[in-house]
Amino acid sequence: MIDKIKEIVREILKDKKVDVVIGFEKGTIPFKSTPVFIQKEEDVDKLVWDKFCENNLTRYLRRYPDKKVGIIAKGCDTRAIVQLINERQIKRENLFIIGVACEGMIDRKKMLKEGKEEIYTNCKTCQYPEPIIYDVKIGEIKEKRERNYEDIEKIWKMSDDERWEYFKEEFSKCIRCYACREACPMCYCEFCFVDVNQPRWVEGGGDIAEKGFWNIGRVYHLSGRCVECGACERACPMDLKILTLNRMINREIFENFSYEAGLKIDEKPFLDDYRQDDKQEFIL
Repeated sequence: MIDKIKEIVREILKDKKVDVVIGFEKGTIPFKSTPVFIQKEEDVDKLVWDKFCENNLTRYLRRYPDKKVGIIAKGCDTRAIVQLINERQIKRENLFIIGVACEGMIDRKKMLKEGKEEIYTNCKTCQYPEPIIYDVKIGEIKEKRERNYEDIEKIWKMSDDERWEYFKEEFSKCIRCYACREACPMCYCEFCFVDVNQPRWVEGGGDIAEKGFWNIGRVYHLSGRCVECGACERACPMDLKILTLNRMINREIFENFSYEAGLKIDEKPFLDDYRQDDKQEFIL
């Protein structure tokens, strides 16, 4: 697979179809592949593709608004690309997408801690392991996964008090470093609501209410936009189950409105559309 990727990257750089290609190279720490930005043919051999190419490279596309960019993208990455196109943040004509079928990335933290080769939770529940959009596609996934909400089902079954205690415990770990925001391809506001001081929405410090406001606020801002790539959760130094809340919201949106982010170009954003045949069962 990596040989095919290198062949394509060399070709598009040689033919000047792109100015830069965003991919992965071997990291400086064990079991970690890291983003690399290839602009010359002689640098193509830096590229790698393995079970540790976990980053969502879509995060870097907005850095090149006026350039032709090649990108090596997994299924979840391509969903983020589609969503960013629909939100008018990037242009399809400026992209050359090398879509790669993905069987899941190994949970590096679990491997280092427990010695287990196990893929990330979001990879286990991924419905779109093949690229949604691409110029060239590499690989194929023969076995499709069934839609699975086992990871959040136990939380739904809790009482309101039990559920709040669960999330309070999670939020208490948060140090508000905002690594989740920096890793997320859909968090691109020029001024995040936590950084605004006129008016001030969130105070500093470690109060559980402020931590909760940040985490819940971010989830609501991603309603109908989260592609469940898991970048937020992987970036968290405190191992918060950040994606859990996103998946709970995504499930409600899917079951009530049959909508999933990043599947169709030119589809209206979730909060900018309505359908007359919506179930509306949640309306009293």
